[in-house]
Amino acid sequence: MREEDRAPRRRSLGMGLAALLGGDPALLDTGTGGRTAQMVPIEFLRPSPLQPRRQFPEAELEELAHSIREKGVLQPLLVRPAPAGAPGYEIVAGERRWRAAQRAGVHELPVVVRELSDREVLELALVENLQRADLTPLEEARAFQRLIEEFGHPQEEVARIVGRSRSHVANTLRLLALPEEVAHLLEEGRLTAGHARALLAAEDPVSLAREVVRRELSVRETEALVRARARPGRAARGRRRDPDLVALEQRLAARLGLPIAIRPRAKGGSLTIRYSSLDQLDALIRRLAPD
Repeated sequence: MREEDRAPRRRSLGMGLAALLGGDPALLDTGTGGRTAQMVPIEFLRPSPLQPRRQFPEAELEELAHSIREKGVLQPLLVRPAPAGAPGYEIVAGERRWRAAQRAGVHELPVVVRELSDREVLELALVENLQRADLTPLEEARAFQRLIEEFGHPQEEVARIVGRSRSHVANTLRLLALPEEVAHLLEEGRLTAGHARALLAAEDPVSLAREVVRRELSVRETEALVRARARPGRAARGRRRDPDLVALEQRLAARLGLPIAIRPRAKGGSLTIRYSSLDQLDALIRRLAPD
């Protein structure tokens, strides 16, 4: 992959964070926000199922563990009491420090305890990871989707919370429509989000993704390859398509996490949902026909 495709990611926080923390946005930066941290045995802490980050590279954890051995844990973790009366605390922000501290042989960690709802936990964890540029594009897309579907935030509100543009949120959500193999290449870092968005328009995104990786094509070269491999006349027809129809396809694809094609005809038309695995089909059925 070429260096010009590795654009730096923004790290700004949304204005919605201050409201979320009761006017105390310093909490994420310092871990305390004016509150006193307390020491908690490391075995009393557990990861949150709402944490959007799923990948913690080994090299990154080892580097942080070495720093903890030398200097200790400098920033308290943000936690909430474990739900449903379970013992201990659930980590809201700081899971990476918790994992590295275990490697470093630390027995206690400084924490700040807050009473937070599930929605607040997801929002805080998402913003913290975005601030540190820790999330992969697909982790970011899944977190955006949860904010929209589980907590009722429209895309504009999600954009405000995380300090991104609405177009960034919409384009990131489109990545959920990627075939499984292409999504895997994106998670591995062998494709960028720009490559992946270009491949969404391809007739056969999987084979083209393999070629992009093999030839180490740039995003612009990938876009050109997708256009070149389109069926005769398809590109010309695509340029004449109703932009509202294209936007509707993108909205449905972001909501369902699968590629959508709407084909109007003189009377009526068709809506096609493409899936690439039985797991994707099962997930679609659960969404459309829940028990």
